Amino acid sequence: MSDDDATRPTDAGSAAAPARGLAAIAVIASDIKLAHSIFALPFALFGAFLAATSAGGPLTSDPPDRSRFVWQLALILVAMVSARTVAMLANRIADRRIDATNPRTSGRAIPSGRLSAGTAVVAMLASAAVFAGACAAFIPIDGNQWPIRLALPVLLWLWAYGYTKRFTWLCHVWLGIGLGISPIAAVLAVEPSALGHLAPWLLGAAVTCWVAGFDVIYALQDVEVDRRDGLMSMPASLGEARAMHASRVLHVASIGLLVGVYLLDPSRALGRIYVGAVAIAALVLLIEHLTVKRWGTTRMALTFATLNGVVSVIVGGAGIADLVAG
Repeated sequence: MSDDDATRPTDAGSAAAPARGLAAIAVIASDIKLAHSIFALPFALFGAFLAATSAGGPLTSDPPDRSRFVWQLALILVAMVSARTVAMLANRIADRRIDATNPRTSGRAIPSGRLSAGTAVVAMLASAAVFAGACAAFIPIDGNQWPIRLALPVLLWLWAYGYTKRFTWLCHVWLGIGLGISPIAAVLAVEPSALGHLAPWLLGAAVTCWVAGFDVIYALQDVEVDRRDGLMSMPASLGEARAMHASRVLHVASIGLLVGVYLLDPSRALGRIYVGAVAIAALVLLIEHLTVKRWGTTRMALTFATLNGVVSVIVGGAGIADLVAG
């Protein structure tokens, strides 16, 4: 899954030289839709607040260590954006030849010639370095070595996603786990002992199911190309009807897991705001599936970007609001 809307082919005869320097950064930011970091970020911040309001977290210390928590949130933001950039660039590099022969994706930066593969590799490695630096910065803040210890395994998992569709239709779940790690990693970065509670793990599982479910929907756009190229997306491997059934099951599971977060929140601070947000998320996901059933992939900008962005912001924001107020 590459989370952007359909792109149009670029006329090869009018293609400019590959961008470099600051121009390349602008091309990359546009191509990987940097603003789509919104999908996982609210859940990561929700996880950070879960940890901060647990026993031993910075907001339960005496007195509350708010300055430390602000630094932790800043580092989580940097780590999230840089990790997503690594994942997206790795996917673009791995798929550059496939993208070039797909009418929907041939206008992307690398196949269109606006960005060279070499520049993309440099940018990916630079983003990985930024991610590692953010992880290492938790050590001087509070002596927490877990983020830097796990930085490489996380990066390898994200990098590998682009290749999973070459050998398994569970590639969507692989991607889901990549984003589902984010709230768990945020908890680990803020207060590792909070992972002794089930709520953060249920939140990570909820994000995993949610992402995997909408990635299956996204893959409907490329069924014929995937079959032509031997790629094992779920719609191409199992058929569209069975894939959509799996997507619905994943989204129902996601809502159930979000309810579990409420029931098992160790702080007992989650309340009506969060429960209302989960109900809205369930309605939004229902609308997403009804939209696909009615219009297919013709309204992917709505079903992919808008509706899933609403789910993330509403649930993550409501969870944080309840925890702060509670």
